[in-house]
Amino acid sequence: MRKLRDQKLTAKCHRVGKPGTVVAKGCATLGTINDTGWSTTGTAGAGLATLGAFSIDRNVESVRECAFEIDPLLDPRWAGLLDRHPQASVFHSPNWLQALRTVYGYAPVVVTTCPPGTSLSNGLVFCRIKSWLTGQRLVSLPFSDHCEPLVDSSDELDDMLLYMRHNVDKDSWKSVEIRPISREPSSHTKFARGVTYCFHRLDLSRSAEDLFRSFHKDCVQRKIRRAERENLKYEEGTSENLLQEFYRLVVLTRRRQCLPPQPLKWFRGLISAFGKNLKIRMASKDGVGIAGILTLSHKKSMVYKYGCSDAKFNRFGGTPLLFWKTIQEAKDRGFEEFDLGRSDSDNLGLIAFKDRWCGQRALLQYWNYPNRPSRPTASWKKGLAKQVVSAAPDLALVEVGRLLYRHMG
Repeated sequence: MRKLRDQKLTAKCHRVGKPGTVVAKGCATLGTINDTGWSTTGTAGAGLATLGAFSIDRNVESVRECAFEIDPLLDPRWAGLLDRHPQASVFHSPNWLQALRTVYGYAPVVVTTCPPGTSLSNGLVFCRIKSWLTGQRLVSLPFSDHCEPLVDSSDELDDMLLYMRHNVDKDSWKSVEIRPISREPSSHTKFARGVTYCFHRLDLSRSAEDLFRSFHKDCVQRKIRRAERENLKYEEGTSENLLQEFYRLVVLTRRRQCLPPQPLKWFRGLISAFGKNLKIRMASKDGVGIAGILTLSHKKSMVYKYGCSDAKFNRFGGTPLLFWKTIQEAKDRGFEEFDLGRSDSDNLGLIAFKDRWCGQRALLQYWNYPNRPSRPTASWKKGLAKQVVSAAPDLALVEVGRLLYRHMG
């Protein structure tokens, strides 16, 4: 990363800005002020939306580096970086970002140390969540299992995080959260460990036969054979009928988990954004759906994102059949990895289910600033929530999900 000498940067940051902008001492142009706070407008080029820049350093006290914001849905450099970077995932993709903006109104932003007009070599993508319920937060990224910062060095990541910290310290933002797979912030960023999840992924480089033999004999292999003997029907696609049957099972599953279901419009938004790179996969018996999963594909990864089932029919092996069908398709299409997603660390049943597919298990650590230790929910509150969810009709649960999810990202 190119370093600027203090005297040159100081001279640059004291230049007079254009009318309607504010230039702070020791900082680059921040933007305009409106009724809601800082506006991140900037000089626009063809296909480029440079939203603003703050100058920061490792102690957030003096100026050493400049960070810039771009709109990843307008700036073509973002798609170019995703094509080149080996750690770019489905959650970095314009498809996922478009769905977040269309359904929940989150505006995606990328922080980079690359100035306008230069090739993009790094980026940290996040969304600003403006909520009266959960506060104004910066999240990288809402509803994403993981979102690796696309950087080449720890210094680049720290510079971006210090820029994000500046937004929290100086503006009205409550907090910032990142969800990396492998990168960790340095201690001087003052980011702290947040929630920990389990993360599973399956290497698809082996033959389908070798993969099948590696699966748990009783809980996977026999379940798949049982599903075949029961003549379960397998369907895939994005038709309205398939979506409605899938969503029926989503509501059943979320009730079982004592949680409201995701809004139906979220799944419609994903279908619209991903097109042929999204599939709803359903297993049915005697014309009734008994299990479903939703998968996304990006580059060389097949991603399991959502799953649901009717517990009364679990003995027939619907979900193992869907996973096996997905793995076989991924192998045929040349995918290198099956991303099984995250699991809550206390969801031992789901962790055990994914372990039985003999994939790689790792810890997925989220990071937050400022550090606000979570308080355990009182047992009486958990019991009350369970009673309310179990007694609520489906329409009420669906409405609760529709109202709350945009605040939960």
